[in-house]
Formats: sequence, C-alpha cells, structure tokens
Amino acid sequence: MRSSKSRSRNKSNRNRNNPGNIINRVYDSSGPEGKVRGTPQQIIDKYNQLTRDAFLSNDRVAGENFQQHAEHYTRLLGEAQREIEARRQQADQQNRERQQREKDARAERAEAQANATAEQPVPGEGAQPDLADAPQPDIAGDDDNGLVETPESKPRRQPTRARKPRKPARKDEAQAAEAAPAPAATDPSGEAAE
Repeated sequence: MRSSKSRSRNKSNRNRNNPGNIINRVYDSSGPEGKVRGTPQQIIDKYNQLTRDAFLSNDRVAGENFQQHAEHYTRLLGEAQREIEARRQQADQQNRERQQREKDARAERAEAQANATAEQPVPGEGAQPDLADAPQPDIAGDDDNGLVETPESKPRRQPTRARKPRKPARKDEAQAAEAAPAPAATDPSGEAAE
C-alpha cells in the first residue's frame, strides 16, 4: 500500500511537467483560518486580504503566516509563468527558423527555375536575323501592292444547299381536293355572292 506522501509527491511532479495547467488549476490551500480554494492568483489575493486584516487587528503572527502562504503561491505562479514564457520564446524561435528554411527553399527553387529557363532558348529572344539584306522572293500577283492572297482575305461563298424534292401528293388527297366544292367568292362589301 502506498503512503499518501508518495502519492502527493507524484501529483506535484505531474503538475510541474505542464506549467500551463498550474495557472488555471484550482487548488485547495489549507491555511491557518481554514481552506482557501481557487486558482493561484485567487489564492494569493485572498491571503493578501487576510494579511491586511491581520495586521490591522494587530495580530502580527497571523499576518506573517498569511504572508508566507501568499508568497508560496506567488512563487508557484511566477515559476509557471517563466516556464510558459520560455516555451513561448522557444516556439517562436523554432517558428522563425522554420520560416527562414522555407524562404531559403523557395529562393533556391526560384533560382534553379531561373537557371533552367536561362539555359533553354526562349522563342523571340536572342539574336535576330537581319531581314533587310536577305533576298526577297519574287511574288507574282495581280495586285500592285505586292501582297500575297491568303485564304483569310478571300471572299467567302455561301454554301449552296441541295433542295429536297417535293413529296408527291397522295391519290386520295388529290381526289378529295378535286371533289370538294370551291369556296364561294365574296364581294368586297363582305356579302357572299349567290
């Protein structure tokens, strides 16, 4: 069976590994006036109030006792804050180093890409031939301006569509049309002629 001392010692060691938890953790402090419960800052404030009250009532012994309790939690809180600040600075330094490595890697990639494109000739760049001294081909054309006719400059013809032949009228429909009476002619006044 374990003693309570070893258990409490293990708990305090666990708390030291995570200083961020110390600041927000709720403690039970057994002081001379009973238990005080709260975060380290709340406990410090309570013991400081008890210290002031004890000194105002001319009880120096109780005042010193409360002061020592407040000092203990002040040291605990200060140590946790120093550790948090050290971890924050370490994380910031690692972040800066990582960003610098990424920046250097981007610069190296950009430089390698620039070197690769410098080795390959880019169309339209570099030495250009002098066309003024080059012999010109003899172009025969109807126009006097010396331009060559291209397919884009030719007028476009509309394609002709072949017409479909008419369907022959059905025999029944043709006979029905012949047998049907012709519509009556109307005169311009709107009356039907009889």
